[in-house]
Amino acid sequence: MGKLIDMVRQKFPEAVLSSHEDFGDETVTVQKERIVEIMKWLRDNEETAFNMLMDFTAVDYLGKEPRFEVVYHLYSVTLNHRFRVKAGVEEKDPTINSVVPLWRAADWLEREVWDLYGIVFMGHPNLKRILLYEEFEGHPLRKDYPINKRQPLIGPDN
Repeated sequence: MGKLIDMVRQKFPEAVLSSHEDFGDETVTVQKERIVEIMKWLRDNEETAFNMLMDFTAVDYLGKEPRFEVVYHLYSVTLNHRFRVKAGVEEKDPTINSVVPLWRAADWLEREVWDLYGIVFMGHPNLKRILLYEEFEGHPLRKDYPINKRQPLIGPDN
């Protein structure tokens, strides 16, 4: 396994559920309850120094549990390395703690994931729709969202 995976496994042995390395990219899957603690350590530790949240998204594995997976792509500007952190989110409790206090860039990215997948980020300062209009019903990137569902574009004054 890679150096970063080993470091995370050593620091959080019970929280790392799985890990892999493909084409030089290292990935760990962690318990969602520990996400903020792990991400803070990855940001603040001098040997990892992940000062940039490059990207963040979610995946819907309809029919599996946990149904959703959130995926964080981290980058260290000072050390020039990348790392991927994943956490499963159950359909019955689609919540995970926000990492906005660690990276301001997470603000709009978490809002986008909430808007499109319906995953709630606990502690987010302003979790509201960012891509869709307020009256839109549902979360269209969920795999069980009806592909032919039509919704009128209405506003609060109509």
